[in-house]
Amino acid sequence: MTSIAKRVCLVGLAWFLLGTGAPALEPISQEHFARLQGLIKPGADEDRWANIPWLTDLWQARQLAAQQGKPILLWEMDGHPLGCT
Repeated sequence: MTSIAKRVCLVGLAWFLLGTGAPALEPISQEHFARLQGLIKPGADEDRWANIPWLTDLWQARQLAAQQGKPILLWEMDGHPLGCT
């Protein structure tokens, strides 16, 4: 199972347990927390998109793309990014 799939499974399980009104669990130890955090946190090779100097101003992006002769990737969506509308 890939690390992204593991993260999706962990988040889904947490979402399920929080939504079902499961009884409160005992606090976890620091070591257990560190291990879980290591499973959830993206690795250096998984978030390369964060190193791209993304532009949020469309006009500025159009000017830069014209200067460099490159296309524009436009990511547009409506509503809350997590689907919480």
